[in-house]
Amino acid sequence: MTYKEEFIRFMVECGVLTFGEFTLKSGRKAPYFINAGNYKTGKQLCRLGEYYAACMKENGMEAEVLFGPAYKGISLAAAAAVALWKEHGTEVGFCYDRKEVKDHGEGGMLVGSALNDGTKVVIIEDVMTSGKALREVYPKLKSMADVDITGMVITVDRQERGLNTEKSAVQEVKEEFGVDVKAIVTMSDIIDAIEHGVIEGKEYLPQMRAYREQYGV
Repeated sequence: MTYKEEFIRFMVECGVLTFGEFTLKSGRKAPYFINAGNYKTGKQLCRLGEYYAACMKENGMEAEVLFGPAYKGISLAAAAAVALWKEHGTEVGFCYDRKEVKDHGEGGMLVGSALNDGTKVVIIEDVMTSGKALREVYPKLKSMADVDITGMVITVDRQERGLNTEKSAVQEVKEEFGVDVKAIVTMSDIIDAIEHGVIEGKEYLPQMRAYREQYGV
């Protein structure tokens, strides 16, 4: 199997990717659901970091520092940094932001590797629904230093347009900030995995294709 197929099976094994009928926050009725909160053991986090690292390497993403937005992104960025070293011999720093400015000790908004003008930064997140996370952290990073945000990695690109636009969140942030968002897998990859028997769920294929036809980009 490819690392993408392995990741899709991994999501199912972890209970992160499930099929059925779900009402999303947007109000849409979806035949699948992704709950990244079900990554909750050291073994799972170790493997997850390896998939982030593989995605970065496949897409030639250059980074000196991985940034994980608080709070979910903290453990993800740390896991990805460990995997880059362990699996690929690539050493990078990692850092994360505080929700509130620390006014004692070393102070500041940032914990971990320092950011300087020109530092190549890749943002590590779980999923992107509306692009809100990037819209919040982009100005925060730029206020610390004139960093070079070379990309962002997420687990799944839903390839789904927003409520009031014909573009997906991934397409919107690329247009707005010039940041390339790469996903370990896309919704098309998941449909292909079902079709080829990588995971079970062929009974959901008609609903998956119909949903993709109605809301996809």
